[in-house]
Amino acid sequence: MAPIRRGRLAHHRAAPSTGERSELVARVGEVEIEQILSGTLDGPVDYLQEHDEWVVVLAGGAVLEAAGHELELEAGEWVMLPANTPHRLVRTVPGTSWLAVHVGRQSR
Repeated sequence: MAPIRRGRLAHHRAAPSTGERSELVARVGEVEIEQILSGTLDGPVDYLQEHDEWVVVLAGGAVLEAAGHELELEAGEWVMLPANTPHRLVRTVPGTSWLAVHVGRQSR
């Protein structure tokens, strides 16, 4: 039996002033859970990932472009991005905190 683990997510105020910082929270099989803290972006960031990703904004907000749609995300809103879906993080509110679940991701 695996041990019970617990922890605490970083407060959204711990976000960097610019760019992003991510921390692995847990890994179970082919599922990884990470917290992402976002500051002001220098410019849009493009992604094309070979794994499914589910993200939820815990605090703050962001604008994401995916599948030809601009998605304005606020705290509590989530999006499911299937593998190989090109997407772009256009901008973030400084101090945005995300929780991301990656399925089928190759270990880093």
